Amino acid sequence: MTTRDFDLACPVPLRHRTVQLAHGGGGRLSRELVEQIFMPAFGGAALSARHDSAVVEAPKGRIAMTTDGYVVRPLFFPGGDIGKLAVCGTINDLAMAGATPRWLTVAFVLEEGLPMADLIRVVASMRDAARASGMEIVTGDTKVVDRGKGDGMFVTTTGVGIVPEGITIEPRAVRPGDEVLVSGDLGRHGIAVLSMREGLTISGALESDCAPLDGLVAALFSAGVVPHCLRDPTRGGLASALNEIALDAGVDIEIDERAVPVNETVAGACELFGLDPLYVACEGRLVAFVPEEHAAAAIEVMRAHPAAPEPARIGTVLDNAAPGRAGRVTLRSRLGTNRLLDIPAGEQLPRIC
Repeated sequence: MTTRDFDLACPVPLRHRTVQLAHGGGGRLSRELVEQIFMPAFGGAALSARHDSAVVEAPKGRIAMTTDGYVVRPLFFPGGDIGKLAVCGTINDLAMAGATPRWLTVAFVLEEGLPMADLIRVVASMRDAARASGMEIVTGDTKVVDRGKGDGMFVTTTGVGIVPEGITIEPRAVRPGDEVLVSGDLGRHGIAVLSMREGLTISGALESDCAPLDGLVAALFSAGVVPHCLRDPTRGGLASALNEIALDAGVDIEIDERAVPVNETVAGACELFGLDPLYVACEGRLVAFVPEEHAAAAIEVMRAHPAAPEPARIGTVLDNAAPGRAGRVTLRSRLGTNRLLDIPAGEQLPRIC
């Protein structure tokens, strides 16, 4: 990919093939980076104002805001890269609150010596992911650190979205009797990144599930299904997401291991590496807590949407939580026994997002 892919008005060749410390110094090279890479890719009305802050027109509704940092290694992996991951991850965090993603800010920490081709590839990926969800990248920042100090590239994003009136999606809304649904098979992202990082060949094609979920959430709303709570099971996977909600809502959750969709390739890789797929990260899946009477309709909507390849009802919110006791998550195993699905003390797989 070259800078011409951005349809530059004045396609001047980049002066350097790699990132230099001066690209983060606020001088001529910094301006060239903005003019030749960022503006052609991201340029919109707010960004074209070229001011210290983006000024946007806010529609009616409540504001949702989220910030996240991305340090994935390697930068490129099957099914995505750090740029697509950053945009989709931010979109998904907003969507889990019921918000329509509108604006995105991005800050790059680049390592001296990073190939410009890699930066251009990441920027193009971010542009495409944002446009697909109607999100505008409105402002940003770039810093450059010494060679060997930045692992290529780190990305931090802040997303802003609008929550429609009458929509409140949060852990405190979860109620006993709610059905627990997932939108697809689990663990793809973590295993895809791990296999690339370790240079391993895994039997069967496997790509990250990295994808935006705002369209899926909007489809649920359009069908009259408003979940009590939504969560994307990223770091810590499904187990961590369920434990966080159980603790915050003060409820017990029981899930059936036989109902949890896990790809055969993911399951085999997890067995090889000694990992539990219930704790492996996803980047394009959601967990939904819906009233029992809406569960069937929610599954029907998911089955018709490309962002939900294998939706399933995997569990229930119980009504027997002891007063004053922290919420617990119980797994009913394939053998019919029950075990506590605890929250992990740390990450099984660091640097996967």
